[in-house]
Amino acid sequence: MNTFHKSALLLLAAASLSSCVAKKKFTALQSELALTKTELAAANKDLGKCGVSLNEYMNRLSLCEQERSNAIKAQQIYEDQITFLKSQLGDCQSLRDKQLSQVGDLTKLNKSANDNIRETLSQLERKDKYLNLLQSAKTRADSINLALAVNLTSMLRDGIEDRDIEVKVDKTVVFVNLSDKMLYQSGSSNLTPRAQEVLGKIAQIVSARPELEVMVEGYTDNVPIKNACMDDNWDLSVKRATSVVRALQTQYKVNPNRLIAAGRGEYNTLASNDTEAGRATNRRTRIIILPKLDQFYELLDPNKVPNK
Repeated sequence: MNTFHKSALLLLAAASLSSCVAKKKFTALQSELALTKTELAAANKDLGKCGVSLNEYMNRLSLCEQERSNAIKAQQIYEDQITFLKSQLGDCQSLRDKQLSQVGDLTKLNKSANDNIRETLSQLERKDKYLNLLQSAKTRADSINLALAVNLTSMLRDGIEDRDIEVKVDKTVVFVNLSDKMLYQSGSSNLTPRAQEVLGKIAQIVSARPELEVMVEGYTDNVPIKNACMDDNWDLSVKRATSVVRALQTQYKVNPNRLIAAGRGEYNTLASNDTEAGRATNRRTRIIILPKLDQFYELLDPNKVPNK
């Protein structure tokens, strides 16, 4: 066999061998592709399941968020209710304390009034019908004054309790002592804003008792005063009393027919004028609440003695 034929056989064998190798690779690749498609289908199926699960979880999450929001709102409502109840409790406690304080004041005033009544009764037991009338009149006056003093004490304590205000029952009248530093600007008869607050509270009590008269007395210390507006302490005391009366009439509508303005100057002192504390005590204004004279005489009318 010549060389040409040998070469041709070798090429034919090589081609046949290459064709067999390529066919095996192709078959292997087809198998791999089929497996890959199967795995891809399985993966897509798993992905679909995951998508469904994800939607379920998202829905559950949305429900949880809604429930959480509702719980927060409910908690806020409960906290608001607790705050409101605490406020109500505080108001009730304040009211209770105020009522207990009023009861204490009433007890003190009532003891003083009862002592006076007891002393008077011991003197009237041996007297005639007219003295019994005096007993009845005093009892009525003491009862009226006691109730009036309790009302004034309670009203003036609310927000303005201090040493500048004093409420007393003295025999047949109730009076309120007010310091000059609270009522007036220094050395004048002009009223301070705080005076307006106090006079407004007194006017409420006075307006509710139209059967009573109101006398305002001005007092000073013994330090001389003289300026363009004031000639002396007499003048200052009268002008201060007039300022109070004018405020009761114009600002708080108290009937002027019930008002009396009086000046006592530097006299009728409560303390010595030798010290600053004593002078401060003497500089005051006294508001006296008293029955009208015709009503007082009516109490003493023998024809109106109560039957016993």
